[in-house]
Amino acid sequence: MELDTSGANMPAMPLEPTNIQQIGDELAIAWNDGTELFLKLEVLRRACPCAVCGGEPDVLGDVSRPHVTYTDKSFQLAGFDFVGGYALQPR
Repeated sequence: MELDTSGANMPAMPLEPTNIQQIGDELAIAWNDGTELFLKLEVLRRACPCAVCGGEPDVLGDVSRPHVTYTDKSFQLAGFDFVGGYALQPR
């Protein structure tokens, strides 16, 4: 029996944020694998999947999309919360 030393059968290191902060109009996330991610706050806000922003299906499956208006304040980050073991909820 040969020992596999290639690492192919090794479990991957779980990707976790090591630093999260607002830089200008972006949310910056540094990850434990050394990569960084910069997300525009406006893009995050406009992508909100909640029923108030994105609508929700009725009993027939038709989605009623509300008219959502934004102001400059809509794209400001008040803070964020960790949700469960992996999610981040911006406020």
